[in-house]
Amino acid sequence: MAPQTAYETGMQPIRAYLFSHCRKTDLALFVKIARLERPKSREDIPSHVLIPAYLISELKTAFIIGFIIYIPFLIIDMVVSSILLSMGMMMLPPVIISLPFKILLFVLVDGWNLVIGSLIRSF
Repeated sequence: MAPQTAYETGMQPIRAYLFSHCRKTDLALFVKIARLERPKSREDIPSHVLIPAYLISELKTAFIIGFIIYIPFLIIDMVVSSILLSMGMMMLPPVIISLPFKILLFVLVDGWNLVIGSLIRSF
């Protein structure tokens, strides 16, 4: 098999995967950046446009997952710092008190199962 034929044959399943997980808005952005005419089908979109669109889509998903994980920990920090401030313990860093609560929350809600399950369901 010639190298070009091998490349085209190997790229077909990869392109199908990238298309299924790429947001249309991200793909449209990179088509516009590449100054291509409006594609009539998926085959008209080159791989050098599809791959960065897929990467941007996945980065957006990763930031959303990270933000959703961060919110409960931020709330714990705010509650602990408010309690410590109301008790007059201004010199005690709230992180020392809130860290065990964060770990306890992560363990109680089965955090690893939720994180890994979310990642796998996104594919």
